[in-house]
Amino acid sequence: MMNTDKGFGETWRRFRQDKMAMLGMVVLLLISLGIVFGPLFYHTSIDTIDFTKATLPPSWEHPFGTNDLGQDQLARVLSGGRISMTVGMAAMVVAIGLGTLIGAISGFYSGFGDNLLMRLTDLFLALPQLPVLLLIVYLFRDGIKAIAGPELGVFVLIVLLIGGLNWMSVARLVRGSFLKFREMEFVMAARAAGARPRRLIWIHILPNVLSIIIVAATLAVGNAIITESTLSFLGLGFPPDVPTWGRMLFDAKDYLTSAPHMALFPGLAIFLTVLSINYIGDGLRDALDPKRNN
Repeated sequence: MMNTDKGFGETWRRFRQDKMAMLGMVVLLLISLGIVFGPLFYHTSIDTIDFTKATLPPSWEHPFGTNDLGQDQLARVLSGGRISMTVGMAAMVVAIGLGTLIGAISGFYSGFGDNLLMRLTDLFLALPQLPVLLLIVYLFRDGIKAIAGPELGVFVLIVLLIGGLNWMSVARLVRGSFLKFREMEFVMAARAAGARPRRLIWIHILPNVLSIIIVAATLAVGNAIITESTLSFLGLGFPPDVPTWGRMLFDAKDYLTSAPHMALFPGLAIFLTVLSINYIGDGLRDALDPKRNN
């Protein structure tokens, strides 16, 4: 049996050797701490409207300036970060869960089921993601708002849509790994010993595929944040009074010349968060690769 502590220590050693991955982890940690604990120390309201302070540049009173309604940009960036990160994490769970389930079933069971699931995967891959997202959100947004409320309804709809349209690459990766591992000697020995398919999948094969799933999960978070920001920028995301980074960019589009700070800080938050996540994903991919030389 593999020594888990030693395996983790070796993975962490390899990960620490990647300077960009470590930098990404530090930046992401600082952003996460800021959006989680920042509002506890920075008590400025995100909803207070004061037209006398509209589009003010950054100052000691308003470090990120104010928007066109005189609302504090720093408070809204911190609050919006919670929503954007939550959407990214929740959509990642949906995409990884669905992709792992379909990939595992397709890779373990050959025949008609495998062909059907892979053709379904090809079908979803062929769909133009952004137009489909816009169409479904436009058609079902009002209905789900009436059922679950304007904020929760839009949150559930966006999470399910982003996750439901980003599972295909995960499914292909998991399927390829299952096809490889199911023919290996330790799986054949377990099968000969009478292990049921469920045990073979959960105990013998899936743990060996976790490294691929972990890397895919990190990249899926960044992709989900970008997609949610795109929807909000196009005006089809959360309600106007809910500050997300994408919604803040949408509000800033008419003030790019007169008040560029309105777009600078939420755009920088999106850029640094997604870039950090991608660097972490690259670092994890290298650290978890058993073929990498020490």
